Amino acid sequence: MIDIDFESLRLIGLTQTIASQLYLLHDIPANAQLVRITEIQRDWLTVHDGQAEFRARVLPVQHDAALAVGDWVLSTTLAHDERWLSALLPPTTHIARRGNDGRHHSLVSNVDTALLVMGLDHDFNPRRLERYLAIVKTAGVEPVVVMSKADIGDEVEQRMELLRQRLPASIPLLAVNTLSDDAAAQLAPWLGVGQTLVLLGSSGAGKSTLTNTLTQAGQQTGGVRKGDGRGRHTTTSRSLHLCDGGACIIDTPGLRSWQPDADEASLTAAFEDIDALAAQCQFRDCRHAAEPGCAVRGAVDEDRLLNYHKLLREARRSQQTPLDRIAEVAKWKVMQRAAVARSKGKLGKR
Repeated sequence: MIDIDFESLRLIGLTQTIASQLYLLHDIPANAQLVRITEIQRDWLTVHDGQAEFRARVLPVQHDAALAVGDWVLSTTLAHDERWLSALLPPTTHIARRGNDGRHHSLVSNVDTALLVMGLDHDFNPRRLERYLAIVKTAGVEPVVVMSKADIGDEVEQRMELLRQRLPASIPLLAVNTLSDDAAAQLAPWLGVGQTLVLLGSSGAGKSTLTNTLTQAGQQTGGVRKGDGRGRHTTTSRSLHLCDGGACIIDTPGLRSWQPDADEASLTAAFEDIDALAAQCQFRDCRHAAEPGCAVRGAVDEDRLLNYHKLLREARRSQQTPLDRIAEVAKWKVMQRAAVARSKGKLGKR
C-alpha cells in the first residue's frame, strides 16, 4: 500500500471506491505514486498527481493494457528522472465503442456522468442521440442530454418537445447556450467535487466550447462548414480538464463510427422504456413487430422503435463468430432458393 494525499487527488476525481483498488495490487514499488491519465498521444501520456501535470511513458509490461483518459495508474521515477507507468487500477466504469472492423476501442474510464452534446441546428439527429445513450447506459454511466446552440438553433421548442416525447422521462434533457455562464448553472447538479464528466457528440456540436465555459480551459474551437452544418474537427484527442469547483471534464473528438460495445441483453436494458413495456406483451418472445398483444407498439415513438431494432441487429452481428456469419449466409441462400422455387411452381400451375 502507498501513502496518498486524498484531498489533493479528490480534486482530480479520486473516490474511496477507486482508492480501495490499491489493495488489489501486488509488488508495488517503494517510490510509486498514484496519478491520473489526462491525455494520451501516440508516443507519450500526460498524467496528473493532484498538484501538477507531467509526461510519462508506459513500461513494456503495461503495453497490452487498454489505457484510456481517466484511468488511475501508478507512476515510478527511474534513472534520469524519467517517469514510467507501472500498474493500472481496475476502472469503476469504462466507456468503449466497437469499430466497423469489430475491434473494441477504449474511450474513457472512471466517469460518473456523460454529457451527450447535440446541436439544435443541422446536427440534430435523434437516432444518433439514442446510439450515444446506448453506449453510455451499457457502460453503467449516467447520461445527461445537452442540446447546444439553444440561442441560434432551428425550431428549438419543437425539437425539444420531440425529444421529451421520444426519450424516457428519467433522462435529464437541457437546452443550453454553450457560450453563456448560464450553462454552468444548468449543469451544476453534476459538477460536484470529485465528479468526472465526459462530453460526447459529433464534431461542431459545441463540446470544446462547453468545456471552455465550464473550465476556462482555453481550447481551440472552430465553426461549422457552410451548407451542411457539419463541424470542423478542432479537438484531436481526449483530454481531462479541471473545474474550479472540483469536477473534472473530459473533452473528446467527434467520432464518425458509433457502435455500442454491448451484447443484446445490455442493449435492451439501455432502452429502459421499451424493456419495461415488453414485460406486458402477450408473448414473452415478442419482437414488437407484428405480434398480437404487443404492449410496445403504439406506446413508443415509431422511429425510436425502428432504431432500437437496428441497434439490436448490430449487437447480434457483433457477437457472431466468422462461422456463425457463414452459417447465416448459407441459411439465407437456402431460403432464397426455396422462395424462387415456390414462385416458379406457382407460375407453372397457371
